Amino acid sequence: MLTMTILVKNEIDIIEKNIRYHASKGVDSFVVMDNNSTDGTREKLEELQREYEITIIDQRGTYNQAKWMTKLSYIAQKQYKPRWLIPNDADEFWYSGESLKKVLEKASKAVLTVDRFNFILYTGIQNWWESQIRVENPIFYRKDTQINSQKISLVLTKISPKVIVRPRGLLWIRGGNHKALHLFSWRDYFKPYDKIERFKGVKVFHYPIRSFEQFKKNIENRKKLLEKGAKMGPHYRRWVRLLEEGKLEEEFYTNLVFSPTEIEVFKKFGVLTDEKAMNVLQHLD
Repeated sequence: MLTMTILVKNEIDIIEKNIRYHASKGVDSFVVMDNNSTDGTREKLEELQREYEITIIDQRGTYNQAKWMTKLSYIAQKQYKPRWLIPNDADEFWYSGESLKKVLEKASKAVLTVDRFNFILYTGIQNWWESQIRVENPIFYRKDTQINSQKISLVLTKISPKVIVRPRGLLWIRGGNHKALHLFSWRDYFKPYDKIERFKGVKVFHYPIRSFEQFKKNIENRKKLLEKGAKMGPHYRRWVRLLEEGKLEEEFYTNLVFSPTEIEVFKKFGVLTDEKAMNVLQHLD
């Protein structure tokens, strides 16, 4: 049994493709926590529940990703008794050339660390799932640069890996699902990301920027969380500031949507690469 846990809030533009895609890749069951969605995400999950094994949890509290993802892992273990658990976000798609379950048969560690790559938006496509270009070699931006510089594109920056875990012995899922504290693999939790061995059978493809409407709603929500004292990365603090200054739309079309010329330059230097593995998303309705 392979189970996936997902925490969602207003993900109507992506949640159906996420569930259908991962079911097609061998995920047997889903435990999805909805945090006060108002855009139809909760209702869409109920529709999908008629086709797939989905447990829906309603969470009305203030956002706490680490606590809630850990809670979901315990619910999943009790409900489905999976051999493997994938803590996921709605905008992430776990890719392997064959069934995820079959790939995981080769794994021996209790916690598997998997590399993650951003897909980008560019002129000439109408929908985020049509993108065939992703980041291959990310640019390292300093934190102060992420907050203040006008001449950067944060979809090109280095992003943290993700984990797949064995539920038995799992103690804690770190915020962002980037690490897991586990009785049988606890040392990796305290290592820097670049010191942790990667599991090569799976990649995570990430679609963080999908439309201006989705981007703006996300940053408006992040602004509310920051006002409540939530901790957040420098990229979100940058975007909240630009939202407050009325410059978020300029940021989107100038720094987050790429022209053909920009793409060719980044390809030349190995930052971007063609990726057709996710063409399947165009046919998942």
